[in-house]
Amino acid sequence: MTVGGWQPARVVDAVGATPSARLLHLQVPGWPGNDAGQHVDIRLTAEDGYQAVRSYSIGSYGPGETIELAVDEIPDGEVSPYLVRDVLPGDELEVKGPLGGYFVWRPGGAERVQLIAGGSGIVPLMAMTRAATDAGAAASVRLLYSVRTPEDAIYREELERKAADGGVGLTWRYTRAAPSGWEGAVGRIDDDALRAATWEPGQQPIVYVCGPTGFVEHVADALVGLGHPPARIRTERFGGA
Repeated sequence: MTVGGWQPARVVDAVGATPSARLLHLQVPGWPGNDAGQHVDIRLTAEDGYQAVRSYSIGSYGPGETIELAVDEIPDGEVSPYLVRDVLPGDELEVKGPLGGYFVWRPGGAERVQLIAGGSGIVPLMAMTRAATDAGAAASVRLLYSVRTPEDAIYREELERKAADGGVGLTWRYTRAAPSGWEGAVGRIDDDALRAATWEPGQQPIVYVCGPTGFVEHVADALVGLGHPPARIRTERFGGA
C-alpha cells in the first residue's frame, strides 16, 4: 500500500562494494521504472516511532521492479551505517520515487557527455554509463572518477570491463594513493586533469558532476574557468547521511 508516496521495498540482496560501501538491490512492487540519474528517498522507522529520511541515487535505470543503490557509510550518519552494516536480505524499507528530472540522461541525442564523479557520486553516473552503453552511445561519453584509493572505487570492475570492451572512456584520479605502477598524478582534480580527461569546451559537451559538496563546487568552478558554459554543467551534491 502506498501512503503519501511511500512504497514498501524488500531487500533482495546486500553485497559489499568497498570496505565502506554496499550494493543493495530492492524489490519495489509497482515500481514505474526510472531514468538514469534519478534518486529515491529512503525512510527508516524505529520501534519508538522516530523516522529518518535520506536520499540515495539509483545505480540502475529503466523498467522493472528491482532497483540498485550503492550506499557509502558516513560514520556519524543516521541511515547509511544501518544500510551498510546491518540491513539483511528480506528486510523491509520504505522508498519514495523515482525523484528528480534535471540530473538525468536519456538516450536519443547526439551530444557529447562528460561525467565527473567524486567517491560515491559515481552512483547516478553509473546508471548513465549503463544506459549509454546499452543505447550504443558509449563512444560519446567520458567518465572521470576521483577516489581516495583504488579500494574505494565503487563499481571498479564493471567500469574497467566496459572501458576495455570499447565502452565509455574511463579516467581514474586518485587523491591519496594510486595502484602499483601508476604513472599519473595523485591529488585533487585540477585544471590539468580536466583538460586531459574531458571533452574540450568547444565540443559543447553536457557535463554531469556528482559527489560531496566541496568536490562538486571545486570541479564546477574549474570547468567554468576552462570555458565550459555554466548552463551546460549539471551538478548533484550530498552531505551526511
